[in-house]
Amino acid sequence: MKKMLKGLGAALCVALPFIAQAPADAATASATGAADQTLVQRGAYLAQLGDCAACHTAPKGKPFAGGLPMNTPMGRIYVTNITPDARTGIGGYTEADFARALREGVAKDGHNLYPAMPYPSYAKVDDDDVKALYAFFMHGVAPVQQANRESDIKWPLNMRWPLMFWNMAFLEKGGYRDKPGKDVAWNRGAYLVQGLGHCGSCHTPRGVAFQESALDESGSAFLSGALLDGWFASNLTGEHNTGLGRWSDEDLRTFLKTGANRHASAFGAMTSVINNSTQAMSDQDVAAVSTYLKSLPPVGGTGAAAYTYDPQATKVSLDRPANDAGARVYTAYCMHCHGVDGHGFAPMLAPLAGNPNVLAKDASSLINVTLNGTGDLVIDGVPSPFPMPGFAAVLDDQQIADVLSFVRAGWNNGAPAVGAAEVAKLRQSTQAGR
Repeated sequence: MKKMLKGLGAALCVALPFIAQAPADAATASATGAADQTLVQRGAYLAQLGDCAACHTAPKGKPFAGGLPMNTPMGRIYVTNITPDARTGIGGYTEADFARALREGVAKDGHNLYPAMPYPSYAKVDDDDVKALYAFFMHGVAPVQQANRESDIKWPLNMRWPLMFWNMAFLEKGGYRDKPGKDVAWNRGAYLVQGLGHCGSCHTPRGVAFQESALDESGSAFLSGALLDGWFASNLTGEHNTGLGRWSDEDLRTFLKTGANRHASAFGAMTSVINNSTQAMSDQDVAAVSTYLKSLPPVGGTGAAAYTYDPQATKVSLDRPANDAGARVYTAYCMHCHGVDGHGFAPMLAPLAGNPNVLAKDASSLINVTLNGTGDLVIDGVPSPFPMPGFAAVLDDQQIADVLSFVRAGWNNGAPAVGAAEVAKLRQSTQAGR
């Protein structure tokens, strides 16, 4: 589950119907056969669970034809064509080739894939699901002839062979194994979160070699939140302030299906996850994911006391906005959506009081979304009516720092202030090429 914030690059929203492609043509459908179409349909659902479209479909590009840029610590890479085109895609892959690429990060010709492809998570996908995914990509996706683009990573960092040693150190082979003493729902949720959902790819901190610090709940850093590509992916453990500790099971299920609840709204890469993946999950799978995530003990956070709402000091400041630079900006640009009380109009307009993203120690997500806004949540084909606009062209670095400092202190949030230098840094990195 790539999460509540930016995953591995600025993946923009891709229309949900792209996943459920019809067979490439009538001849393909006939050759595949009625029995195999059941497998293809199951594979289409699994591809949604894996959010394959978000990374492998470029904005305005053809489904799964690749080309989307992704930023890594070494430089920019471009995702590959995974349509069944024989020349530029994976049309020449056998099921064994496909399984090796998916679960071990090795392409048909033997070159290693960068771990921006979350194969350490996909290593847990079982054989039956690999078979269904292969059937979908071979018979349920239209072939597109589109050559893959070389990365912008400079020599010698662009050499692939050292990744063999990376895999030896960090890749845990073998599918997910049910945990004894856990019920069916918990194990199903763990399988989806750790495997196809690859939530840890964004929400787990990475080490010096870009490896995830933990791949399951046995590691204390698992899903404790992480900075990636200018966003801070939220803490998904039971931590009270910055995690899911105050979220009910219903809150979490609502967020996964709609991208918004009484605590927060999706933005950044999580918008794409909601649009292309989690809203399509069956109720049973959503419940399983919620069961697993809600079982995780609290980890990380800021060490602050449990959040309690207190509007009084903020209300006084907003009554006299001329005395506070942040309050002046908030009054002019933010208050009509997020309210004097900080509650917003959830779930349509996100609350700021007690919002886990506001309380997080790292303010990158708040800065990024204030500068650049967010894409539309598209639920059942209907775009959200009030997406967050970007203010990069309206507010300078100091004004954004002032208003975010005001928000992070307001309503008893008690989060650290934001500096203008932090805003300037993210403005430069996220506005480049726009």
